[in-house]
Amino acid sequence: MEGIPNLKRLFTVSAKSGQPPGTIVYSGHRTAEPTRISLFEYDTDQLSEKHDIQLEECAGCLQSEAVSWINVDGLNDASSVERIGELFNIHPLVLEDVLHTTQRPKLEDNGTYLFLVVRMLYIPEGSKEVQSEQLSFILTENALITFQECAGDVFESVRERIRNSHGRIRKMGVDYLLYALMDAIVDGYFLIMESTGEQIEAIEQSMMEDPSAVLLNQLYHMKRELLYLRKSVWPLREAIGALERGESALLTEKTSAYIRDLYDHTIQVIDTVETFRDMLSGVQDLYLSSMGQKTNQVMQVLTIIATIFIPLTFVAGIYGMNFDYIPELHWKYSYFAFWGVILLMTLGMVIYFRRQKWF
Repeated sequence: MEGIPNLKRLFTVSAKSGQPPGTIVYSGHRTAEPTRISLFEYDTDQLSEKHDIQLEECAGCLQSEAVSWINVDGLNDASSVERIGELFNIHPLVLEDVLHTTQRPKLEDNGTYLFLVVRMLYIPEGSKEVQSEQLSFILTENALITFQECAGDVFESVRERIRNSHGRIRKMGVDYLLYALMDAIVDGYFLIMESTGEQIEAIEQSMMEDPSAVLLNQLYHMKRELLYLRKSVWPLREAIGALERGESALLTEKTSAYIRDLYDHTIQVIDTVETFRDMLSGVQDLYLSSMGQKTNQVMQVLTIIATIFIPLTFVAGIYGMNFDYIPELHWKYSYFAFWGVILLMTLGMVIYFRRQKWF
């Protein structure tokens, strides 16, 4: 997991600051990407797939008995979102939350529709950087509306199942479609967890072989990313739990069983995140222990060297005094005897230190 570029956006002041409640203003990252609407309409026997359509083409979903999936890519055009709200009778406060893209994952039951906000994390093909964006769901009786900040998601497998009528998705209602999309998002979390686990193992191995400040920086970077992931998954568990326990008529008993399974998956993701955080703390302790051990080894060598030179300095100091009458001062072999004594003292201390296993 190379990085989550939207980490700082958790603390970004909204562009709607100072506006009255219900003001529909996009507060996310501005791009030149236009708003695109796609529509899937299907039942057991028929499928209609349309892309880059006008909003008016979705009006028929209100009377249709088929399952309708309206996907909106790009939220720069707040007027388009407002028109969708008028068409499906969505409350302005809900539309405000759709465009306020630093929302905490949550679930709201508005009677005639459910509003669900999650964070979608995925790694685009050909990239190592994790992308994060807010994804909003509005579930009505026969239609599911999804709002994405930009094009690109983890739903292609769901689209293929709809196109090829694989599994039970074409035989179930719109609530099962919501489950299938949520399941794809949680599966994306598992892929990121797998990548994160491999990186933690690599850092741990490198830290054991050659601990360095570069590895420590990578470790702190991953701890911040796991913190961001934790902030995304913990509220998601609460939202899915509320969805499971809810008594909305929009959710059938058959789909509730799958939502319970989805809740279990979110618990697994949370457990994995907590395990990885503990592992990173262990790697950090390993780094500090290794650096402490290196420091102790250096200090040990320096202490031994200083200990050896203390008696040598003592001997050299005595024979360096300015007295005329010192034994051996005028002896012919005094210089060589001095060095002999010095070498014998050094050798004797080294042998003694080795026997004591001080180094």
